[in-house]
Amino acid sequence: MPVQAAAASWIDRMPRIKQRFPHLKASNAPSILDDRDKFVAYLARTHHLTLNEAREEVDDFLYIESLLRELDGRKH
Repeated sequence: MPVQAAAASWIDRMPRIKQRFPHLKASNAPSILDDRDKFVAYLARTHHLTLNEAREEVDDFLYIESLLRELDGRKH
């Protein structure tokens, strides 16, 4: 799978990520699922955050996503 398609596929699986991180570019962003540290560094650069702030934002985002997945699972 080409890198651009791989980036798009993980972003497509997380539709709320562009809402939370508006400067995210699928073609440039490392996968949050495959290399979290690289994604955190990318997020810090593109959203003018410190590494610590970016890490906290990612942790918060992933926690909320896990809660939403859990709720969706209970609906079915």
